[in-house]
Amino acid sequence: MSTGAADQQALARIPASDVVEHLIREMTLEEKLAQLVGVWVNASTDGESVAPLQSQMAGDARSWDDIIANGLGQITRMYGTVPVEPADGARRLAAAQEQIMAASRFGIPAQVHEECLAGLAAWKATAFPVPLAWGATFNPALVQEMASRIGASMLSLGVHQGLAPVLDVVRDLRWGRVEETIGEDPYLVGTVATAYVQGLESTGIVATLKHFVGYSASQAGRNHAPVSMGPRELADVMLPPFEMAIRHGGARSVMHAYTDVDGVPAAANRALLTGLLREDWGFAGTVVADYFGVAFLDVTHGVAADSGDAAVLALSAGVDVELPTVNCFGEPLLRRIREGALEESVVDEALRRVLTQKAEVGLLSPDFSAVPPVLSDADALGKIELDPAENRELARQLAAQSLVLLSNREFRGAPALPLGPVGSLGVVGPLADDPFAMLGCYSFDAHVGASHPDVPMGISIPSVAAVASGRFDSVATSVTGNCEAASEEQIAEACRVASSVDTCVVVVGDNAGLFGRGTSGEGNDAADLRLPGDQHQMLNRVLKACAESGTRAVVMVLSGRPYALGDFVDRADAIVQGFFPGEEGGEALWDVLTGVVNPSGKLPVSVPRSPGGQPGTYLHSKLAGPSGVSALDPSPLFGFGHGLSYTTFELSEHQCSAPTMSTSDSVNVTCTVTNTGSRSGAEIVQLYLEDPVGEVVRPVRELVGYARVELEAGASAVVDFVVHSDRTSFTGLDLQRVVTPGLVKLHVSTSSTSDAHTHEVILHGPRRVVGFEREMLTPVEVRPSA
Repeated sequence: MSTGAADQQALARIPASDVVEHLIREMTLEEKLAQLVGVWVNASTDGESVAPLQSQMAGDARSWDDIIANGLGQITRMYGTVPVEPADGARRLAAAQEQIMAASRFGIPAQVHEECLAGLAAWKATAFPVPLAWGATFNPALVQEMASRIGASMLSLGVHQGLAPVLDVVRDLRWGRVEETIGEDPYLVGTVATAYVQGLESTGIVATLKHFVGYSASQAGRNHAPVSMGPRELADVMLPPFEMAIRHGGARSVMHAYTDVDGVPAAANRALLTGLLREDWGFAGTVVADYFGVAFLDVTHGVAADSGDAAVLALSAGVDVELPTVNCFGEPLLRRIREGALEESVVDEALRRVLTQKAEVGLLSPDFSAVPPVLSDADALGKIELDPAENRELARQLAAQSLVLLSNREFRGAPALPLGPVGSLGVVGPLADDPFAMLGCYSFDAHVGASHPDVPMGISIPSVAAVASGRFDSVATSVTGNCEAASEEQIAEACRVASSVDTCVVVVGDNAGLFGRGTSGEGNDAADLRLPGDQHQMLNRVLKACAESGTRAVVMVLSGRPYALGDFVDRADAIVQGFFPGEEGGEALWDVLTGVVNPSGKLPVSVPRSPGGQPGTYLHSKLAGPSGVSALDPSPLFGFGHGLSYTTFELSEHQCSAPTMSTSDSVNVTCTVTNTGSRSGAEIVQLYLEDPVGEVVRPVRELVGYARVELEAGASAVVDFVVHSDRTSFTGLDLQRVVTPGLVKLHVSTSSTSDAHTHEVILHGPRRVVGFEREMLTPVEVRPSA
């Protein structure tokens, strides 16, 4: 029988600063280990699973009472595993928390976590654009606002931790999880992710950085594949976003990656999780396992003989919490400790971090209520609104700013876009009338809802054709199969529609899903970058039909990764790229096509010319670029940072505060941006660094700063970047991060492939070693022109 009430009263009398140490002293080993695990309450071994190998691992033969007898560390995805009415989920969570508190001696509630990568992954919650779309906005402030909305919803439901954002930097565009990333540049990823972290943490929700580290550089772009990456690339490309989000974002949790780097799995890498993360960076939060990642040390990596060995390896390396359920940190770890394979003090170190975080989120407070705040409102008992109008408005704004106008050719004497009087309109293609074209694989309806076909979508997600039908009088629609297959009859019908209308919008791209159930998303890796299925053939034929009939042809790509468009760029009158723009993506798309919104999105990843064109990222050395010693030109069709507008901008009055600076000083780079067109719009001014002669091979260029500048027609603004010498740092020959003397070039640009002006600056002084406390940001100010 539990003695929870008496112990809770005693605990309440202890000063808050001493509660954690008191619990560590008083807990039995079984009680300690119970705090280091999560339980997937809704996990099932029947039917389609959510996570990899879930069916083999999620089963637990013990009863609920046995599982919680010694307490419980975390509850896994109470709202996000099956479609559940938010009010019902809140009641179930309250009941579970009350049972957990009553069952154990100390009455400690469980920490509740949910996925929140594209909005809270719960039925009826707002589906925001995916992270790759955030990157396309180049607007951290808007991303921060979105994250604060997501966090507020989570907090109201009794959730404490969000498993987002993803800070992996894209290295191979074939990887299925490109849609979950923010882009191919570490500075863009770091600044946007930091803004998301700030927004989520401002509400009290614990942000979880993932996946630490190197996951996105897996061999051949295959999910969970090994990573063959040297320490210099890891330090200069993969680590900076995590450093930034911890130091400037205040993230309180990190999730280890599934992969191994150079033969060492992240979950067993003490040098990474303890040496670098905690000792060098001073990170004091928790490290949680990616789902089943501890067990994978045995099952897929082969560095542990069994689940007990896996538990010892992971806990010793620095993994604090096993998620999503108990495979290794329960009985197998208990046996190893009793056998003397691990000191109990190692458990205490992890427990101290776990309990400290529980105290921070209020779970050790004597005033904690198991009832989620949303249920304390009598009006909420019947209905909880997780997709309010203000969320949809923000989702639409984000979606509109994320759409990238790739090309816009002359059509009958004027740019093809924006559309003027449309006349008759055709909307064709596999995604013409598919709401799922707007959703990434971590949006609830794609992530979970697809496994529950009898349950309706929890939110309204109008398709491209549906929005068109509401805006125009004459719309013909032809759906050509799906993203993976189309019949001859379907393609012929699309060509017939294209030939019979004045304007034809062809919608191609991806359907997101999990582990083979889609063309993009976790586990849906691509062999090459050709449009999936029959879409290449279909698009060829539709564009030919448009050309023969004089139809204006607009290609809309809605995808989770960029695809090779070299065969179409000179035949389509305009091409617009969208990266799973969320529930309001259809409305935002037509806002852009019709000129209600002036496009301002910029590519967070390069668009390749040919399906096999590599590297897929602009962040490469000279040797990786085009040269006379290879017949293969890997140059992109559209480079990182590219994006057109319906107005024009001019960058002028370029100034640099000094031609030289010391290796510990800074310079100011200034320019004036003028909207020289006839309508308001936004330009993204980008600042790139080139280090022509380095002590190691350096990238041709790398982004070191950017500014979103919104201007009315005819207006000007001054943009001022402060570039510290630390921003030129890199990992040198001795594997230390250094600033070295010599010439650097600062390119003021509007994309990675178009420079407006170049400043040459000579750094003088000693070679200087810098670390985690270096200047990671390039402050920028935008002010009205005098």
